[in-house]
Amino acid sequence: MIEEKKNIVSLEDRIPKLKQARKRRANIRLIFYLTILFFLVAIVVYLQSPLSHVRDVSIVGNTHVSDQKLIDMSHVTKEDNFWKVDKDAVAELVNVHPEIAAASVDRKLPGTIEINVDEYERVGYVKVDGSYYPILENGERLDSYQLKSPSGDAPLLIDFNKPTYLEGMSKELQQLPGSIASMISEIYWEPTDENPYQIRLYMTDGYEVLGTIRNFSEKILAYPSIVSQLGPDDRGIIHIDVGAYFEAYPGTEAPEDEANEEESTDEGQG
Repeated sequence: MIEEKKNIVSLEDRIPKLKQARKRRANIRLIFYLTILFFLVAIVVYLQSPLSHVRDVSIVGNTHVSDQKLIDMSHVTKEDNFWKVDKDAVAELVNVHPEIAAASVDRKLPGTIEINVDEYERVGYVKVDGSYYPILENGERLDSYQLKSPSGDAPLLIDFNKPTYLEGMSKELQQLPGSIASMISEIYWEPTDENPYQIRLYMTDGYEVLGTIRNFSEKILAYPSIVSQLGPDDRGIIHIDVGAYFEAYPGTEAPEDEANEEESTDEGQG
């Protein structure tokens, strides 16, 4: 009986412990609420301070369009709040540029706005009134981008005075492997009654190619193979319009009788 009384804790003994536990929980809640309050105040102060401003605007993926041009078009400045920059709106502003095919915007901590762009490929240049203008892969001519001479990174397109054929040629050039595109120096549009799509190409290695706009990107693939079978002195026209074959310029081949005479002489000496 005495042992059972020892195990029973009196109410007077338990009250101080309950008070301490309640006080401890109240202190924990107070610290928690003060932490949240401090955190919220810090966020408000941060958002209202220069620390939340854009620190830098970075352009990624551009080749021909300058960084500053795209930054100006984005309307993003270092006075803007980093977190309030509308990424979709900025992308739309940049995408207005005729050389930009697509644009996207990302935030990079601590304060960089990164604008990623994809440029239309320049597939050629056209000459108008003594000046040269880039032609994009979508067939559009950049009238606002005037050059005194072509940049050499794409062929010169000559006499393409109808947009339909220029656009078709541009699309075909866009599909070419870089190794073949770099070999094309000039392309002339030479329509005939039989073939309004006829074109004549002058290559950087000295050969001339006669073809057609339609399926040009497929037919020109035979060019390296044909050239590899020609001699160093062979000069002429490589046809890729109907079939693929080489036609020597008149006068560059030895006459048949003269060739036979040389063969007979060689045999007699033998």
